[in-house]
Amino acid sequence: MTTQRHLAAILACDVVGYSRLTERDERGTLERLKIYRKDLLEPLVCEHQGRIVKLTGDGMLCEFASVVNAVTSAMAIQQALAEHEAETAEEERIRLRIGINLGDVVCEEDGDLYGDGVNIAARLESIADPGTVVVSGTAYDHLQGKLDCGFTPLGDLRLKNIERPVRAYRVETDASASVAAPPALPEKPSIAVLPFTNMSGDPDQEYFADGLVEDIITGLSRVNSFFVIARNSSFTYKGRAVDLRQVGRELGVRYVLEGSIRRAGSRVRISGQLVDAISGHHVWADRFEGDLSDIFDLQDKVTESVVGAVEPSIRLQEIKQARMKPTDYISAYDLYLRALPRFYSMTREGFADVRRLTNEALSIDPGFNLAKGLGAYIRSLSVSQCWHEPDDVRVAVRMAREVLAEARDDPTSLRFAAQVIAYSAKDYEMALGAIERSLLLNPNSAQGHTGSGWVNAHSSRPLVAIEHFHRAMRLSPVDPEKGIALSGIGMSYLMLERYEEALAWGERALHEMPNYGSSHRVVIMALVKLNRLDEAQAAARRLMEAFPTYTLTLQRQINPWLDKVFAERYVEALGISGVPA
Repeated sequence: MTTQRHLAAILACDVVGYSRLTERDERGTLERLKIYRKDLLEPLVCEHQGRIVKLTGDGMLCEFASVVNAVTSAMAIQQALAEHEAETAEEERIRLRIGINLGDVVCEEDGDLYGDGVNIAARLESIADPGTVVVSGTAYDHLQGKLDCGFTPLGDLRLKNIERPVRAYRVETDASASVAAPPALPEKPSIAVLPFTNMSGDPDQEYFADGLVEDIITGLSRVNSFFVIARNSSFTYKGRAVDLRQVGRELGVRYVLEGSIRRAGSRVRISGQLVDAISGHHVWADRFEGDLSDIFDLQDKVTESVVGAVEPSIRLQEIKQARMKPTDYISAYDLYLRALPRFYSMTREGFADVRRLTNEALSIDPGFNLAKGLGAYIRSLSVSQCWHEPDDVRVAVRMAREVLAEARDDPTSLRFAAQVIAYSAKDYEMALGAIERSLLLNPNSAQGHTGSGWVNAHSSRPLVAIEHFHRAMRLSPVDPEKGIALSGIGMSYLMLERYEEALAWGERALHEMPNYGSSHRVVIMALVKLNRLDEAQAAARRLMEAFPTYTLTLQRQINPWLDKVFAERYVEALGISGVPA
């Protein structure tokens, strides 16, 4: 048997809630699906010069030579199916999810396709909302200006069994939809800092460039008069040639800062330029050079120059507040910068690297609170993800308490510690005080607001929690870790006993971040409370597949809720769904 490789647009689709539909009315569902395949799906694929590679019980895989034809076909399919199902009861309605990717595929002699080009399309289909089409970044790059539709950026998604994050967009059939979707400009001067280009000629220095930019973002965020987009949203543009005006529209900001960093031996050069994203005009450009031992001073100069260019009236004292020297040891700081990308990986292996690197940093500088706070937080979060080691809770709490005693003016360290104290130590009053101070010092921190959301949720303040989660998503509108905030909203609605809303937010969270354990549990409890037990059991099986060591016993040990009645209802619902004792 021979195989061939070629570039193709792959369309993958399946029926939403197929098992539930067939359990309710197997014969009727199969008959309607058969009719739709014959009268709608197959003709529309053929009309747009596509080829049906194979049909499954509830899905279809198609190949197109043109990605424009693939998306046009997908939109026509969704529109036609919606029209035919309009009179059907909501719970019986057949709806499709569709994912499209442009990529390299392997074609077997019998016409079947496989490879990453196919796998990515299938994964994008799995995270699409019912009735929608989601396309990969490679497909999007070939679609702009060629279709009468809009695109809403979903950020860089981590998809199951796909090694690298995949940039994705939701297709908006109304061309005005994506124009209306981006957030409005804030009243404050608003800015996004894009990842700086690593000019060192050494790919291994990428962590250094990214870490310095993250610190510049943190410094700007501490200026109360500014509105600053979070690092996670800014970094979705990493490695892409972008139109800065489009970036401004997508993130809802007036100014965009871009630049480059060159590190050669002990010398560092930082170049930056600030652009008005509305007019496209350059506001400011400069270059800063110095020794590696002066790195914090160089960061301060970039921050102060940007602030002065955007809003000269801001008081010097407020600018100085943005300054921070986290450690006197550059080697310890370098280890912390190496740990950050592993932290953002949200994987067991990444977390293990963070433990090792923060431990090394603390062996150099035991008073380095950023490394200590991150080390504490990674241990606490590992418990939630079932990636923990036996002594993690005790060590995390000890480290967090040390941070709170030593880092009164470091918002990032305070935020790490506050979440640990609420989740692992269950000292809600101390945690609330710490997270409030963190946000006072850095009101623009999306991660700070997400942390505040969880601290308030654990402290039985769900309405306050929801406000903070929404604020976090505005500060980081295309955050690949948006699922953490979405899950928190779902959890808060569970506490309010608003289960339909909890389910909707939990499902959105799972689509954003399938590897975040809390989202699975939100969906399970909501389904149990809505008496949709078959779906709850299926959701529990997915949870256990992702986290095979999770048990009710572990959940009882780590239950972080001040409200003990809710904590018991939570465990009870998980037990009803089939989570093992």
